Amino acid sequence: MAKSSELDRKPALNAVVTLCNMISPWLLILQVAPDGWDPPNFVAGQCTTLGLPGSASRCALAEPEGPAPDPNGLIRRVYCIASSPSNREFMEFYVHLVPSGALTPRLFNLKIGDRISLGERVSGTFTFEHVPEDANIALIATGSGLAPYVSMLSTHLKFTTQRRVAVIHGTRHSWDLAYRSTLMTMANLRNNFTYLPVISRPKQEPVPWTGAIGHVQDLWKGHVLERAWNVPPTPANTHVFLCGSPEMIEDMMEILVDEGFKENTRTEPGQIHVERYWSKGRKAN
Repeated sequence: MAKSSELDRKPALNAVVTLCNMISPWLLILQVAPDGWDPPNFVAGQCTTLGLPGSASRCALAEPEGPAPDPNGLIRRVYCIASSPSNREFMEFYVHLVPSGALTPRLFNLKIGDRISLGERVSGTFTFEHVPEDANIALIATGSGLAPYVSMLSTHLKFTTQRRVAVIHGTRHSWDLAYRSTLMTMANLRNNFTYLPVISRPKQEPVPWTGAIGHVQDLWKGHVLERAWNVPPTPANTHVFLCGSPEMIEDMMEILVDEGFKENTRTEPGQIHVERYWSKGRKAN
């Protein structure tokens, strides 16, 4: 999951790739360890940068590139951190391939031991900071928008209260459901945690899919959380987090506003928290 950043001139490959876990040809879990320096402190849900020089090779699925970037410059993008702040050994990232992009085709060609630029600063307000301790939480994502939720859950799942927490994760195929085993285990261990995966292309499954079909918006409108929680999610008892495609965010915002929810901003508190990591009509890269 990425936001655009500027092209820097002086590469500083200050970290090493320790894991490249290809979930599918389009999805990658990447672990990066700082080399000789301490990683920055951060709050679950925040972001930092990854970068590679323009001379780095691109993966086989990459589309033709033009004009080519400066081979001596550093292509950097901002990614949400998927690992927990308590883990000081490495930082984990969940990356979606954009074949026409500048950085992701290079990230997808990395191997264990390769050097990479890792940001020494973090940013972002997509956290639990403004969520009351007794509020239920719905974490809604498509694709690699799941990344900040993995960090949040691995950090906060042992809540001091019995607030209800749910992840609704939508992808095209079942094999795109990264962290599925982890989230299923969390759901088995915590009776206040619910995991609800949904896929939109069941006819392409090699084994019949028995779970939910459609989009995350369909699950919300189908009152799936009310059945799971035995109480309907309302602005009075629930905060909703949205991260993923701009179309999903736009649709969910419309649904939630109609139900009385309000977006949380710096000037006005609300129950909807949004991470917009690419804009409609323009993909992250």
